[in-house]
Amino acid sequence: MRLIDDYARGGTEMAADTVWALEAHLETCAICRGRLAASVATEAPGTAALVDSVRAALGPQLDTAVRMPSRRYRPSRLPAWTTSVTVPWLAMTVIVTVLALLLAAAGAPTAAGGVAPALLIAPVLPLCGVAAAWSRALDPAYELTASTPRAGLPLLLRRTTVVLAVVLPALLVEGWLTGAMTAAQWLLPSLAFTSTALALGSVVGVTRAAAGLAAAWCAVVAAPAWGAGRVPVVLRPDQLPLWGALLVLGTGAVIARRRAYSLL
Repeated sequence: MRLIDDYARGGTEMAADTVWALEAHLETCAICRGRLAASVATEAPGTAALVDSVRAALGPQLDTAVRMPSRRYRPSRLPAWTTSVTVPWLAMTVIVTVLALLLAAAGAPTAAGGVAPALLIAPVLPLCGVAAAWSRALDPAYELTASTPRAGLPLLLRRTTVVLAVVLPALLVEGWLTGAMTAAQWLLPSLAFTSTALALGSVVGVTRAAAGLAAAWCAVVAAPAWGAGRVPVVLRPDQLPLWGALLVLGTGAVIARRRAYSLL
C-alpha cells in the first residue's frame, strides 16, 4: 500500500525498476488499480480533479466518435507483434530475396565463379527488418509505445521474431529452389548477426547497430567474395562453431543488458 501511495503522489522518490514493476503489476491486478484510484483521491486531489475535468470534457466527444465494429471485421493480431511501418521493410527484404533468386536462375553464380548472390547477403538480410523493429524515426507511435511498462526488450524481441519468421522461410525456399546454398551455410550466421545487432543495440541503438553490421559485412566479406568468385572463408562449414559461439555471446549480452532497452 505504501508503494501505491508513493506512486499516486508522483513516484519521484521511487527507483526506476520499482516503478516499472509496479506499473506492470497494475496492468493485471484490478484490486491494486482500485487501491490506486482511492489513493489518488486522497494523496493527490489535484491530479484527481484534473482527471475528472478531462473525463467530463472528453466524454461527449468519445461517445460520438465510438462506433461498433462490423461483424465481418476481425482485428488483426499483427499490430501486437509489429508496427505498420515494418511491413514495407519486410516486403523490401522479400523482394531482395526474390531478386537474388532471379540472379541465380539467370546464371549469375556461374559468372561469379560459383558463389550464389543470396548466400552472400543471407547472413545480414534479417538486419534490414531488425533495423526498423525499434526505431524512433520509423514508429509513429514511438513515444506512446516507449512509455508503456512492457516496452523495451520484450517488445523488441517480439518484433525481431516477426522479421525472422518472414525472412528465414523465404531464404529456405530460395535455397531449396536453386540448390546453390544450404541452410547450414547461412542460418547460424544469420541468427548470430541478429543477436549481435540486438546486443550492440543496447549501447548504440538497434538501428545503428544493424546498419553498421550490414555495411561492414558487405564491405569486408560480400564484395570481395563476389569479386573473387568464391565462397568466403567465414561461410565454410568448419567456421560454424565460431558462429555458434558468437550467437551464444550475443544472446548472453542481450540478457545481461536487458534493462538498457527500455531507455533506447
